[in-house]
Amino acid sequence: MLSLGIESTAHTFGVGICDEKGNLLANAKSVYSPPKGKGIIPAEAAEHHKKKAASVIASALDEAGIRLEDVDIFSFSQGPGLPPCLNVGREIIRRIAGDKPIYGVNHCVAHIEIGLLKTNATDPVVCYVSGGNTQIIAFVANRYRCFGETIDIALGNALDVFAREAGLGLPGGPRVEELAKGGKFIELPYVVKGMDLSFTGIVTEAIKKLKAGYALEDLCFSLQETCFAMLVEVTERAMAHTEKEEVLLTGGVAANLRLREMFEIMCRERSARFYVVPHEFAGDNGAMIAWVGVLLHRSGSEPLDPEKLEIKPRWRTDEVEVPWKELKF
Repeated sequence: MLSLGIESTAHTFGVGICDEKGNLLANAKSVYSPPKGKGIIPAEAAEHHKKKAASVIASALDEAGIRLEDVDIFSFSQGPGLPPCLNVGREIIRRIAGDKPIYGVNHCVAHIEIGLLKTNATDPVVCYVSGGNTQIIAFVANRYRCFGETIDIALGNALDVFAREAGLGLPGGPRVEELAKGGKFIELPYVVKGMDLSFTGIVTEAIKKLKAGYALEDLCFSLQETCFAMLVEVTERAMAHTEKEEVLLTGGVAANLRLREMFEIMCRERSARFYVVPHEFAGDNGAMIAWVGVLLHRSGSEPLDPEKLEIKPRWRTDEVEVPWKELKF
């Protein structure tokens, strides 16, 4: 059985292909770059996806060495995400699937499941941190529960906002990480509210200090250290609450080596196991959508009606039914 998945929640249009055993045969993508100094413009990102769709699909099929007719099931990122971008994925999957099964996939759950597939993690507390989402998640009582999350902007977005103000371009995370290597610590607000996190005040203060003449390297270092420490704190408390002994770091910001180091230290001190999704699958990608399509199909979930496909821009992780957890592959 072959599964094709389309990812189109935000800046990335991705197409992945895998088989029923989780062998990933293709993972093609094209990433929209917003105008210099600006964030994602949803209508422009959607237009990018429309223009690149055919070539990315062709690239994925070529990489997998198959034809479109060989695909058995189709999936698309149904949400959460930017509505214009989600609409592109929905319309394309409807057009190429024909009369074959179509499944709608939660983007956040897909990030978790690709992490589980590509590591040895079995039952972790998940720190899912990206440009659009920041959540501390664990599988409890038959679904993924959010034990902590951002109450304003996601961490990846926070880093991008600061990077734009500093003239570093997008994506901002890699540039902030590089400059942070030469910085020293300056105190910034540390905002953990119960189990939730807030990043807007930290970014506002960092920008204020940047305009006041503080060294950019010092601010990059301090922004990372403060925000990452907040993430590690909430994750550790979620581990204590759930009594789980594993941590999985996933999402685009998982590529940050300093964030990985801080989690490694925390897990070592707790005698816990730490896993991080491979770099290729840290950011948004179609392979994770294709894989969850397999999970849904194998669990007996009903395919969607092609004539009634809907998008779910605010679809929460803890609203997703997870019927595949007992499956053996």
